[in-house]
Amino acid sequence: MPLTQAQLLCILPNAGANAGVFAPVLNTAMGRYQIIGPKRVAAFLAQVGHESGQLRYLRELGNDAYLSKYDTGRLAARLGNTPEVDGDGQKFRGRGLIQITGRANYRACGEALGLDLVAEPVLLERPQWAAHSAAWFWTSRGLNPLADSGDFDTITQRINGGQNGAADRRALYGRALQVLE
Repeated sequence: MPLTQAQLLCILPNAGANAGVFAPVLNTAMGRYQIIGPKRVAAFLAQVGHESGQLRYLRELGNDAYLSKYDTGRLAARLGNTPEVDGDGQKFRGRGLIQITGRANYRACGEALGLDLVAEPVLLERPQWAAHSAAWFWTSRGLNPLADSGDFDTITQRINGGQNGAADRRALYGRALQVLE
C-alpha cells in the first residue's frame, strides 16, 4: 500500500507542502529498494525525517568553518575526500534525505543511481534523487533486516555514526508505526 501525503504529514507534521512533493518519490524509491511493510517504512521515515528536518533540508546546514571538518584530516580521508584544503568539505557536504556525505559516498551512490554525483553533487537536492539516495544508502547499509527485527538503535548508529537526535528519531518512529499499522 503506497504511503499517502496525509500519512506522511501525520508522521512528519513540519513537512508542510513538502509532503505532497515527497510522497510519490518516496513511494518509488522505497519500492525500488524493498523498503516495504510498516516496520521498514516506519524506521526509514523516522530516520529520513530526522536527517532532513522533516523534509525541509536537502543540504547539510553549516558554514564553511563547520564544513571544513570534511575537507582535511581523518574524517575527510574516511569520507574519500582529498587531503588538500580544496573545498571537498563544502562540495561533498551532506545532501539528500539521509545526507550522503563525502566524495566516496557520492561516487558509490552515483554509480548505483546512474548519475555523476561527483561532477554534479547538487543533484541530491532534487526531491527524486534525495529520496532515491536515501533508499540506496538504507539498503547499502543492510538496514531492512534491522527494521524487521526492530533494532532501531543500530539503524541510527549506521546512519548517524552515533545516537545523535535519538529522542527525535524514536518519537518519529513511534508516530510512524501508529500511522502505518
